[in-house]
Amino acid sequence: IRPPRLRWFVTEPALRAEDVRKTYHSRRGPAVEALRGVSLALAKGERVALLGRNGAGKTTFLRIASTLLAPTSGAVEVFGLDVSRSPELVRPFIAVVPQEGKPFFHLTPREQIYAYLRARGVDRETAKSRTEQSLEQMDLNEVANRLCITLSGGQKQRVMVATVIATEAPLLFLDEPTIGMDPFARRSVWGSLRRLTRAGSTILLTTHYLDEAEALSQRLYIIEEGRVLVAGTAEELKRQVGGTLRVSITDGGKLSGEFASFGTCVREGESLHVITGPERINEIMALAMREKVSATVGPVTLEEAFLRVVGRSIEEE
Repeated sequence: IRPPRLRWFVTEPALRAEDVRKTYHSRRGPAVEALRGVSLALAKGERVALLGRNGAGKTTFLRIASTLLAPTSGAVEVFGLDVSRSPELVRPFIAVVPQEGKPFFHLTPREQIYAYLRARGVDRETAKSRTEQSLEQMDLNEVANRLCITLSGGQKQRVMVATVIATEAPLLFLDEPTIGMDPFARRSVWGSLRRLTRAGSTILLTTHYLDEAEALSQRLYIIEEGRVLVAGTAEELKRQVGGTLRVSITDGGKLSGEFASFGTCVREGESLHVITGPERINEIMALAMREKVSATVGPVTLEEAFLRVVGRSIEEE
């Protein structure tokens, strides 16, 4: 089905969510609140990341925004269309890479991409051209005619991303799109997504890779326990940490009181991270030597911002 010509396609935000909540009820146990009032907005042409630990609510939100799951309350609009009330009108505007999605095992990557485009109403010549372009972008030419069942996990994931990239849909949802990929393949995905947004597409992706969120997203939302805790660019979030340098002190978790005067202290297991400025480094290192603990100095990263906002590492379950 071709996307209808809608007057609000240009004037409305690509995505707008207001107080989205999702509660799962069980006969035997207490209700589980997967989303607790998520609000966010994406302008046309943006790349935005939902950053959070496993179980934070990222996938639940994407499933609601992509018409696959009904919210308990709240509203999501795609180009002015309510996803719950008019899912059939929304779907031609979107494409989705679901978490743990797999290509059809009995098709080759070339057949998978081409068939998907034809099912969306793309004409034969355009579908052929886009299929070849996406295979090239995802470095899949060598396996393009192999059955998908014979591909590795990373190759299957690249096929899924190539399929969605080929649609050139106005709004793309990507749930952990580079999981299982090697570093070179991940960067190929990043480059393709940047090209799509330069051409006018909008991208919302979930990830728990901090480097991916920082390298790819123009803005990001940190989600924890179904809530948006903070939003902004990676640089804005890093500036909120309170310093430009991080001193990581091995086995310094019990010494937070001694280091508290030097800046923001964040414990991570038995380690202690002190966020400070260059003028305090000599004092901190001298104290570390007196306490007989090792310390290393590096620039503040998005990880420090995440630790400060959430209070624990993104890898912590």
